[in-house]
Amino acid sequence: MAQENKEIKALTSEILKNYQKPSIINPDKLFEQPDREAVNDILDKLVKIVFPAFYREKGYRFYNIDSRLTVLIEDVYYNLVKQIPIALRQSSEYENVSDEDIAKKAEEITHEFLSRIPKVRDLVETDVQASFEGDPAAYNTNEIILCYPGLRAITISRIAHELFTLGVPLIPRMWTEYAHSRTGIDIHPGATIGKYFFIDHGTGIVIGETTIIGEYVKVYQGVTIGALSTRGGQSLKGTKRHPTIEDRVTIYAGASILGGETVIGHDAVIGSNAFITSSVEPNERVSMQCCQEQRSK
Repeated sequence: MAQENKEIKALTSEILKNYQKPSIINPDKLFEQPDREAVNDILDKLVKIVFPAFYREKGYRFYNIDSRLTVLIEDVYYNLVKQIPIALRQSSEYENVSDEDIAKKAEEITHEFLSRIPKVRDLVETDVQASFEGDPAAYNTNEIILCYPGLRAITISRIAHELFTLGVPLIPRMWTEYAHSRTGIDIHPGATIGKYFFIDHGTGIVIGETTIIGEYVKVYQGVTIGALSTRGGQSLKGTKRHPTIEDRVTIYAGASILGGETVIGHDAVIGSNAFITSSVEPNERVSMQCCQEQRSK
């Protein structure tokens, strides 16, 4: 045991020496990062607020929806007000702001964010409806809410997008990456998505930060709506790098649509495995047949 303790002490000493080297992964700001568990717990509670009838509380029982909702909102509010200041410190805009002012800003953001939950619920309801109308395999809308990874990813994306637009760094991305790990669907919180959005099957879908998606759009598994090139790295920050998808577009499995100047016109259909780097006219159909790109109206 003495020998084992000696070895552990020596190993600890070596790792601590390594900590002294200049490095972006060093623990010099050990408690200045958002708490991952707390952030994910906030998200789980927000999903419960969006779908009040579909998640039960294990630790306590409520006899009416008012008391349940009050407790959930109090919990979310309290923890967001704690986590948002930590996230805001990641932004150069808040580096020199006093703790008092940043706490006040966090309260303002939290209040505004929670006031947008009805808007999120209205959008999610259209997504549920689009999923049901677009999938003959769906038994009812309850099945979609309880089972479909696409709807879960969209719901979390819509929640995260509202906090993203309020200028909070990190936390919205943590939420969408949590959804990514659960569903295999990667939607950046900066993406703008219209109502009645349907992801069929899911898995392997990527939707980039500056993507704009219209209404009644349907996307199948393995689709990438991404940047044409990211070789410019940080110099590309803030530019329109991802496509615009207009209303009533269908994008089939495995298709890649790339580039900030690429616009897929309304009512277009993009076939499986198509590789698109230029705009597609409204009502146009693009397909890959025998390795040759085919376009028709």
